[in-house]
Amino acid sequence: MATLQAWQRTHWCGDVRKGDVGGEMTFNGWVRRRRDHGGLIFVDLADRTGLCQVVFDPSESAEAHEAAGGLRSEYVVSVSGVLVARSEETINPNLATGEVELRVRRLEVLNPSETPPFSLVEEDAAADELIRLRYRYLDLRTPRMQQNLRLRHRAAQAVRAYLDRQGFWEVETPILFRQTPEGARDYLVPSRVNPGHFYALPQSPQIMKQLLMVAGVERYYQLARCLRDEDLRRDRQPEHTQIDMEMAFVTREDILNVTEGLFRAIWRDTIGYELPDPFPRMTHAEAIDRYGTDKPDLRYGMELTDLSDLAAQCEFRVFTSAVQTGGQVKALVAPGGAQWGRMEMDRMTEELQRETRAKGLAWIAVLAEGPKSPIAKFFSEELMSTLLQRTGAQAGDMVLMVADRPDVVAEALDRLRRKLALRLNLIPEGAFAPLWVLDFPMFARNADEGRWDAEHHPFCMPHPDDIDLIESDPGKVRAQAYDVVVNGDELGSGSIRIHRRDIQQRIFSMLGITPEQAEERFGFLLKAFEYGTPPHGGIAPGFDRIVMWLCGEPNIREVMAFPKTQTAQCLMSGAPSMVDERLLRDLHVRVDLPPQE
Repeated sequence: MATLQAWQRTHWCGDVRKGDVGGEMTFNGWVRRRRDHGGLIFVDLADRTGLCQVVFDPSESAEAHEAAGGLRSEYVVSVSGVLVARSEETINPNLATGEVELRVRRLEVLNPSETPPFSLVEEDAAADELIRLRYRYLDLRTPRMQQNLRLRHRAAQAVRAYLDRQGFWEVETPILFRQTPEGARDYLVPSRVNPGHFYALPQSPQIMKQLLMVAGVERYYQLARCLRDEDLRRDRQPEHTQIDMEMAFVTREDILNVTEGLFRAIWRDTIGYELPDPFPRMTHAEAIDRYGTDKPDLRYGMELTDLSDLAAQCEFRVFTSAVQTGGQVKALVAPGGAQWGRMEMDRMTEELQRETRAKGLAWIAVLAEGPKSPIAKFFSEELMSTLLQRTGAQAGDMVLMVADRPDVVAEALDRLRRKLALRLNLIPEGAFAPLWVLDFPMFARNADEGRWDAEHHPFCMPHPDDIDLIESDPGKVRAQAYDVVVNGDELGSGSIRIHRRDIQQRIFSMLGITPEQAEERFGFLLKAFEYGTPPHGGIAPGFDRIVMWLCGEPNIREVMAFPKTQTAQCLMSGAPSMVDERLLRDLHVRVDLPPQE
């Protein structure tokens, strides 16, 4: 049995450099590669800092050389020896430690390993994601995942350091709380000691952080775990982390300034990137009008152009009918797209119909000899000239148009714009384009159920100019809500909160929550509003989404240590799993599954 002294590390594999040559060192790590060159055995030894080549030479230690012959991938070993400079012809310029190697005098195998189900060497790593998730403890050893975890740690430290300088207190809020309607489904936890009662895991600490403002904390934050039972996407997981922040006695401007400073600190301290100061801003209405979405990607152009007034004058019935029934006709210009043929345009139209609610896609190819389009005959020469002039289309471009209800047009052209940006290579590599989107609607109409829903959540303070419209014209009420968007992803959402009971009750009433229901669900919050609640507001940037962008990863699973699959399963542990019937009885829970077909 090895003693602690025998394998105590003195140096990290990835940290040694040429200036350390001549020093006696002990490395501990995992064997990534072993190469037997006859008399010499070379091993790439890895720890969390990186790789270093270690050499077993029988002239240095016959015993260590003999033992090295049995080393295999992912054996855990401790090696001691002297660091030497590599000869000029053997230097590896692609490795941080490529100028040095350790000449081993002692080797101890701390633990052997079975052959891994996939290669952990960076250039060989091409395993299926499901295999990687099943053996996540191995996947996390790969250079890619080690780098992601390290960057995530540095981002968390940047958050804490910045907010501490701004006078925030880190306060933890409960994981077991009561169920409150906040948009997504809750995860429920049965109470053993209170039969028939359930806790809800928090979708966010929204109510608790407001109560901390009532409590006089004034500046609160936490890296909060949030749990939501919702359909998963590339930027969603059942459990995620948000940088939860709340401030008392502040205006919207104060919150935006603090958040911008936080984002600049994170980007600067983790990847050395300087975000703009200040961030650009636009209203929700402007974002929808110009880009068809409330989270536009500003790294490239292709803004939308409203052609409704011109479409109303043409003879194309699809266009005129859309305008006459309260719809609109909008366009975007694809630079260089005039080369696409009829078959390509038909394919693009079918794809747009399949992925959105759009019924079709009209197009005009702007050629040197003039515009070419199946709908050109419905436009006078003057009207076509005005259309091309308004869109800014030049020879070689393609004008793409959708006619429908405004929400359908926005959805379709936003989707088309994002796809074309990738296809046409319009997105500058390594660029970040932040944006504030302001003045969201307070309510969204739920046509299916004939009622109004909260656009963000029911605790947003309405714009002071719109409070009198809450009951009379709720569709025009603006919330003092704001989103911070980076590269077309919403990375944080917040608002000035309601701090008065009378206004909160009016909002509940508009959402169909009766006074009795409000008292039952939120009575403790409404009561708190009667004890000198200060004006307050906050924001909750998504920490995983931020780290995803910093790491350049396609989804947040790659920046979380132990994520779930698209079906909310943990392949490594088998969660969720069935539990013993006795435990269910203790919890007073009965499982009623539908019969198997």
